[in-house]
Amino acid sequence: MPGKIDLHTHTNASDGTDSPEELLKKIQEAGIKIFAVTDHDTIKGALEMQKIIGSAPVKFIKGIEFSCRADNTKCHILGLNCDENHEAFKKVLRAGDELRHAKFFKRIEFLRSTFNVKITDEEIKELLKIPSLGKIHLGNMLVKKGFAETRLEAMENFVDKCKTGNDRVDADFAINSIISSGGVAVWAHPLGGAREPELSQEKFFAALKKLISFGLHGLECYYSKYEFFKCEWLAEEARQNNLYISGGSDYHGANKNVPLGKLNADDKNISQEFLSILNIF
Repeated sequence: MPGKIDLHTHTNASDGTDSPEELLKKIQEAGIKIFAVTDHDTIKGALEMQKIIGSAPVKFIKGIEFSCRADNTKCHILGLNCDENHEAFKKVLRAGDELRHAKFFKRIEFLRSTFNVKITDEEIKELLKIPSLGKIHLGNMLVKKGFAETRLEAMENFVDKCKTGNDRVDADFAINSIISSGGVAVWAHPLGGAREPELSQEKFFAALKKLISFGLHGLECYYSKYEFFKCEWLAEEARQNNLYISGGSDYHGANKNVPLGKLNADDKNISQEFLSILNIF
């Protein structure tokens, strides 16, 4: 059975399909007792969840997922329990938002010039209303326009062909902003997320050393894509480096085939005792 904890979920404030209300209902139906909302480069979904959580019998942790780069390695850094009103946190939010919008317009121009995709100004205005606009949203648009049968096909055959350059905030900037705002910085899916090749051990250890030097607090060791023995290996690396152990499914609703509470590919139950990061919340 899936675990009862999930510290990595997404709403429709970024590239998930569930509203915070829908996500909360599904969290309770799944029997999850502790969870975090970690939308990409936006805190809006987490703040909305905080408003509606009320007396629900669950523990909620505000979160965010920053798209980062540590030297030549792409990585995602979760910020848990940050103060969204802290100036350092607002600064990295602005930087991430600017990079995300610049990437969006590069992709729009690429789709128009390379594939003759007709995109109206009104369609662009509607897309820009999405707090954390990404390629999933462009993929959905291409499916509606008949360029592909599935969102995955649209992203792989069209959107991913556009080379956007350095479009991520520096990991040291994100981690220091998380720390300054009282949050906890966790390296999400450190061996690679969905649709990503697995990071080699050489690159993993090089990136880990770099991120620790920036002040990293924890590793997302238990993750839906990883076989249980890899999760355990990551957990041991976390212990050896005095890092907190975290876990999450990376749930996106209908946009990814990942169930809530799935913290390893083998569907082993991951209880609170496995996740040392819960000791600080």
